[in-house]
Amino acid sequence: MCRKTGNVIVALVVLGVVFLGETVGASLFPKRIPHLSIPILGTSLSQNFKPIGLVTRVDIDLFEREDHGGLQVQFHTRPGRFSPFARKAVLQAIIRAFEAAKINSDRWTVYLTFPDFGQTLYGESLSAMVGLSVVAMAKGDWPLEGRALTGTITDHGTIGAVSGVQLKILAAYENHFERVLVPADYDVREGDYRTPFLMHVSPVETVDAAYFGLTGHPLVSLP
Repeated sequence: MCRKTGNVIVALVVLGVVFLGETVGASLFPKRIPHLSIPILGTSLSQNFKPIGLVTRVDIDLFEREDHGGLQVQFHTRPGRFSPFARKAVLQAIIRAFEAAKINSDRWTVYLTFPDFGQTLYGESLSAMVGLSVVAMAKGDWPLEGRALTGTITDHGTIGAVSGVQLKILAAYENHFERVLVPADYDVREGDYRTPFLMHVSPVETVDAAYFGLTGHPLVSLP
């Protein structure tokens, strides 16, 4: 267990949960936002050790506390786990998504669960989808059914490039997704990706564009 006070990262493991966040505040009666399960586009290896795309899910539970003690993000370690790199990327994405939406994050607690028993989520490509979904829950803007996003959220407010985009698009198509949002910035070494028939693949550059494509609502609410 380790902890640092002030506006710095807190990390501890208690009862099968990994906690990451800023200074943690307490509240006896937090308001629970309705549960959300989001699709995650990823890659893996087949039995023949060939790269393949896949679709899995991450469950999000969000609570709004009465105090303003700091953002708290809690990663459950079962049924499945999040790798340390994935936890770091997701935490950064949640913080940056709140900042882009101009929402104060210091009263929110986020619980994240990977429901695949005994499996581990690696990489950072899930981070933008998780970060923007958390903000959508906080705003009451739910992600639209049949849509998914792959990418990171950079400190410049853009959607960062990730690998395996073509494999993720094909996996989304096989799972009957209508639209996939991908980073406008991509690794040229992977070549151009192909769009399956009757499926929309939308390159997005900014967090605002990704949020609108994911939810149909603007990221920053009008006063």
